[in-house]
Amino acid sequence: MARKFRITLAQLDPTVGALKENAELAMKAWEEGRAAGADLVALPEMFITGYQTQDLVMKPAFHRAAMAEVEALARASADGPAMAIGGPHAEDGKLYNAYFILEGGQIKARVLKQKLPNETVFDEVRLFDPGPPQGPYSIGPLRIGTPICEDAWSPEVAETLAETGAEILLVPNGSPYYRNKLDERMNHMVARVVETGLPLVYLNLVGGQDDQVFDGASFALNPGGALALQMPAFDETITHLDFIETEEGWRAVQGTLAPQPDEWEQDYRCMVTALRDYLRKSGFSKVVLGLSGGIDSALVATIAVDALGAENVRTVMMPSEYTAESSLEDARAIAANLAARLDTLPITAGRAAVMETLAPLFQGLAADVTEENIQSRLRMVLLMALSNKFGEMLLTTGNKSELAVGYATIYGDMAGGYNPIKDLYKTRVFETCRWRNANHREWMKGPAGEVIPPRVIEKPPSAELRPDQKDEDSLPPYEILDGILKGLVDDEASVADLVAEGFDRVTVKRVEHLLYISEYKRFQSAPGTRLTKRSFGLDRRYPIVNRWRDSS
Repeated sequence: MARKFRITLAQLDPTVGALKENAELAMKAWEEGRAAGADLVALPEMFITGYQTQDLVMKPAFHRAAMAEVEALARASADGPAMAIGGPHAEDGKLYNAYFILEGGQIKARVLKQKLPNETVFDEVRLFDPGPPQGPYSIGPLRIGTPICEDAWSPEVAETLAETGAEILLVPNGSPYYRNKLDERMNHMVARVVETGLPLVYLNLVGGQDDQVFDGASFALNPGGALALQMPAFDETITHLDFIETEEGWRAVQGTLAPQPDEWEQDYRCMVTALRDYLRKSGFSKVVLGLSGGIDSALVATIAVDALGAENVRTVMMPSEYTAESSLEDARAIAANLAARLDTLPITAGRAAVMETLAPLFQGLAADVTEENIQSRLRMVLLMALSNKFGEMLLTTGNKSELAVGYATIYGDMAGGYNPIKDLYKTRVFETCRWRNANHREWMKGPAGEVIPPRVIEKPPSAELRPDQKDEDSLPPYEILDGILKGLVDDEASVADLVAEGFDRVTVKRVEHLLYISEYKRFQSAPGTRLTKRSFGLDRRYPIVNRWRDSS
């Protein structure tokens, strides 16, 4: 009779720093695996600490406590299947990103990560020491090789494991989302399978951590690259995967292939997950936001309701003398469609009081952006008062286009605890609203249907801080602006590159200038959901004071 081996794959959502709670999640998965007759219960990279820890992992008291939890897990899981779990390991003055194999009440093996990523949001060279080349470990009849996350993105580690006797590859990951990343992961893992001739299991985290979301979508491949298992994206899932020994070696038994969402659904689910987990993991359950009747705040309100439920979302309209009646109507319609609370707090009297206070100093000076910004900052005074009084986290609603060029008021509409659309260019805001109106999923807590009125999507964007103001009075049309920003920010293109693509050089230089002088605003902006490899934050680290400009 052919030998069999069952791995329970725990695609779960740990919380950074919640060591005991993460250990409890691991034990629940282990118990489920034991009940299912598993030989091994596997959890993702750095699961015991949560991921990413950033500099927290370097604190000796923290990594010692994490290692103690792993040792306790080994003792607790002695009577049953082996457990594999990621966490830190300190030894001889060095600190490693490790994967622990627990069996029989002890730590049977430690795998130490060799390839430390030092790009985009990762800075593991700062945190960890690289591990040496290592061979496989044995669980029952099976010899397993474990390249940890980045180790599997280049061929050397997997090749060494295959050459030293590994019969399958188990790849634990903390791989955060960016648009269409699943395709990229799959391509790399297929390459490892083709090169080694071994089946491969790719096990990823799920859940939000600050700006990053881990999207799960774990999978298994058989030699040749055939997909044997595809787990859902973004959902916590425990799946049992069987292997059987054949004449050609161990092979994964065909499992369920969960359908994967397209990029529009992925982005939207990512924003919902990021907001939900940021609040849950930081101790909040309710939010408040300004609802202007414009498209950005409409989308943020919709994301908030889908993440938290309408009963946990307060929207606030704060009209001034420049607020159009149509904006008031649109705000009311959005709140009604979402079944969210809408409060109205006019700022006219507050603005008059501030201007009266400043009048002696402003006498004889023409009105300019100063007076416009006072309105925005007054609104934030009101919103922060509600946040403080009712314990509701304030959401800010600026899109990536506005943040890129500084078309936002620092300590005004930029103020807040989280920004779900921070990495969404304005042109994608429009399309995301259309997508949400046309699509509803069971994980959305908000209602189905056309929740964002079409006229909110179609009307010219305006900050409504002066009479008849339109965004295009101050900025190029968003189609042009976003094309230039994608070149400058996402693609690191030169001015000459963009001119060669057909953009006007004067416009490109103006956008470049705005991009650089707005760095100080972004430095103080709220965290927000990462959707691309060039989000503002850890992905793109620029100096605040910067006199260089591209002369190409």
